[in-house]
Amino acid sequence: RGLRALEELPGTHLVTTSSLYGSRPVGPEDQPDFINAVAALETSLEPLALLDALQQLEREAGRVRTRRWGERTLDLDILLWADRSLALDRLQIPHPRLHERAFVLIPLREAAPELVLPGGRQIAQLMPQSNQGVWYHGPARVHRERTGD
Repeated sequence: RGLRALEELPGTHLVTTSSLYGSRPVGPEDQPDFINAVAALETSLEPLALLDALQQLEREAGRVRTRRWGERTLDLDILLWADRSLALDRLQIPHPRLHERAFVLIPLREAAPELVLPGGRQIAQLMPQSNQGVWYHGPARVHRERTGD
């Protein structure tokens, strides 16, 4: 549902998605496993406007923030913004923990294997030595209408 919702954002085009990957939760371990994916978007929205739109999608999916890194129905993060860096109270780009999390790096590499991060590091250089408890869950099934382009 989250990937389909991204397609509906105004001024935004869903370019590609990774497969779905399972992982143990980060933070409190008394919650279900997570399902993770990466989506690449083209958008005319500015970073904070996109963040607001993503948080609205989370609320519409029933997300209620009760504890840090707690259970959630949907969690949409902005990982990167082309080659830009941004440090605001509400948003840091690149995501400050991107390089630490196999559940982000593995689907990110699948979606953008040639990606070069701000600062010049290639995604392949950040890949963990092991899958760190990340497993393939299956393809992302996003229905796309044929536009004839």
